[in-house]
Amino acid sequence: MARIDVTMPLFAGMPAFPGDPAFSSRPLQRIDRGSDYDLSLVEFGSHAGTHVDPPSHFVPGGASIDRVDLEVLNGPCRVVGVPDSSTLVTAREVATVPSGTHRVLFRTANSARWDQRLEFFDDYVALDSSAATALLDRGVRLVGIDALSIERDSEARYPVHRALLRRGVLILEGLLLAATPPGDYDLACFPLRLRNGDGGPARVTLQPR
Repeated sequence: MARIDVTMPLFAGMPAFPGDPAFSSRPLQRIDRGSDYDLSLVEFGSHAGTHVDPPSHFVPGGASIDRVDLEVLNGPCRVVGVPDSSTLVTAREVATVPSGTHRVLFRTANSARWDQRLEFFDDYVALDSSAATALLDRGVRLVGIDALSIERDSEARYPVHRALLRRGVLILEGLLLAATPPGDYDLACFPLRLRNGDGGPARVTLQPR
């Protein structure tokens, strides 16, 4: 079966987490202006669009994006559907994850909103601390969500990021899952190999199993 591309495109005006650099692209060479080839200068943050958070994002001395285990980012995964009425992903949703699952992606009401318009909204659905604890207890190694951040934290303490990354659990953010029903998939995720990178924009696809 065909792979489903769940990657957010990079473009001028794309949604960005507040405080992060905006995406920009400008032409340096253009065929229609007499050049032999097209070439652009592209600038964006290390957490632009669909991206992976490695441990070094929050853990001093933690593995950077060029040192994460690609085996964790690729292989069988479970897409868990969260009811549209839910404003948080909690331990209750984690309880539906089959035992032995190492990669979990949460499909929430965020995806339908992204599908209508790619712009940032601050009332996105995110994980709470009970979900992070339950995922760690289950031995999950990769957690993904259809938001630019895995948590909403008005106090800027980031308990979910810290709990997962301190245990080496990789975080995959900015997924577009509107066309991906809950179920079992093969995940393919390859972040940019940024030396000592604190994050890695990635191309991510899912193939139904």
